[in-house]
Amino acid sequence: MKPLILNLDNRDYKFKYEQLYEALREQILDGFIAADEKLPSLRGLAADLGISVTTVDQAYDQLVVEGYIVSRPQRGFFAKKVSRGPAWNGSEGTRSPAGSGQDDIESAYIHDPSCFDFVKWKKCVNEVLNYHSERLLYESDPQGEPELREQVAEYVMRSRGVEASPERIVIGAGTQQMTSHIARILKKMGINLVSIEEPGYLPVRSMLRDAGFQINRIPVREDGIDISMLPGNIQSAVYVSPSNQFPTGAVMPVGRRYELLRWARDNGSVIIEDDYDSELRYFGRPVPAMKSLDDGDSVAYLGSFSSTLFPAVKISYMVLPRKMADIYQEIKGEYSQTCSKSEQLTLALFMKKGYYYTNIRRLRSLNSRKLERTVNAVEQHLRGRVTVQNTRSGLSVTLRVDPDGPRSSAELAAKAASIGLDMDPISAVTGQDTSALTYYYSQIPIELIDKKIRDLEQLWGS
Repeated sequence: MKPLILNLDNRDYKFKYEQLYEALREQILDGFIAADEKLPSLRGLAADLGISVTTVDQAYDQLVVEGYIVSRPQRGFFAKKVSRGPAWNGSEGTRSPAGSGQDDIESAYIHDPSCFDFVKWKKCVNEVLNYHSERLLYESDPQGEPELREQVAEYVMRSRGVEASPERIVIGAGTQQMTSHIARILKKMGINLVSIEEPGYLPVRSMLRDAGFQINRIPVREDGIDISMLPGNIQSAVYVSPSNQFPTGAVMPVGRRYELLRWARDNGSVIIEDDYDSELRYFGRPVPAMKSLDDGDSVAYLGSFSSTLFPAVKISYMVLPRKMADIYQEIKGEYSQTCSKSEQLTLALFMKKGYYYTNIRRLRSLNSRKLERTVNAVEQHLRGRVTVQNTRSGLSVTLRVDPDGPRSSAELAAKAASIGLDMDPISAVTGQDTSALTYYYSQIPIELIDKKIRDLEQLWGS
């Protein structure tokens, strides 16, 4: 076993185990640690580096989870054969063009492994498999596992001020299933008209339209939806994102929230509050949910764990008003649960042990620094051509591109993808005629942000 050359920097923003994990990963990928080569023992490497055995254990655990090394009982840890592939271009964690031209290339997006603590998630997975495996032998509750609904009830009260009993909480796999539930409940209530934000999230509009609802598009102002344009003297519903409207970033102030609640109460109507990334607010405290102000029980509250865990976990939830919850109980037997039962139980444990709240605090701190660097980099390298908007919360910013530029937003997004940057033309998800793009800066390791914007300047040209 040859000696490893590893340097851990006390000034680095990352935890020690993250630095060690990344250093070992790079040495495996570079071939300095050969396939099937034995790694130092936990105690040996800890002594060599002057760090704790726990730190080394966490780094090794992460490498095992991601498939870089394997643990062999009674023998130790060994490197696996891992190749960067023929298209690897060097040091930034991206892939260079594999073909002769860039226009027909699909590049892998960059991802930042420090955004989530998979070591703690794995511990919860193991606990489910070791002590609750018998529960995985039968189907999940269509409303969601009781333990997770209890944790969600505690969470929304603690973080969003929303009082909710587990009996009024429904777990599902993403926006599509939640919207499907709500659509059937609204139909049972005799509601056939739904107002939506304009511009707004196109997939929701499409699902409601396909469910047979009449769609009423309401313009969004700087302080949210124009309440004066909502229908009166008729029972209807409105779909809003008052804490971070997509794509404008508008936040509805408390006075207008009460105005919207009065509209719902006076007309016997329903407010569907989509609170999709409320926890990830980087300036001041998170804005209270509209549901926390709802003394008339008119708000159906939607939330998701995708932005605060990792995108592959498609676990969403809704908190229903009493009348809607009663209707759901009548129809829930017609549904099957589409969320993995093992993931629901894992998340319940992850929350119960406090890991989820720790992860949110880490995400806020990390993403606020990433956001600052992103804004500074765009202003430095793309000044006059690109304006950054929607910079107070969430996992992305809006890049408003000079509409007189020579390229479409779709072409600009494709150019960005060729260097690993994830951007979506806003027109694709809102139906709006615009040159703006959504840029998911949170996926980029903080040390690469400035370089990637400089690379983007070269690609986009003038």
